[in-house]
Amino acid sequence: QVHVVESGETLVQAGGSLKLSCTASGSSSTIETLGWYRQAPGKEREFVADITKGAEFIGYGDSVKGRFTISFDDAENTGYLQMDNLKVEDTAAYYCFLYINRTWWGQGTQVTVSL
Repeated sequence: QVHVVESGETLVQAGGSLKLSCTASGSSSTIETLGWYRQAPGKEREFVADITKGAEFIGYGDSVKGRFTISFDDAENTGYLQMDNLKVEDTAAYYCFLYINRTWWGQGTQVTVSL
């Protein structure tokens, strides 16, 4: 059983930065793909970013391009989402997903960006 372990800062003022991390426990297998979606109250879940093993492919949602950076540390088997120039509209629950034989989801991290 794979457990997705999420962590990171959760509150910042507009224009500031936050960093989220995500890794897997319960498995020694390599994470093939890792990424984040987010969901704000009353809105549909939105793709944020993902990255494949070895950073062969990296993708970003249109609303975060140029402000967010996803990375992966092979030694730590951990993914990171650096979020810069945050806006109030980035406020949402951020859900990490990763692929090890199948897709696994985290419980979500609430990110709040205030004025």
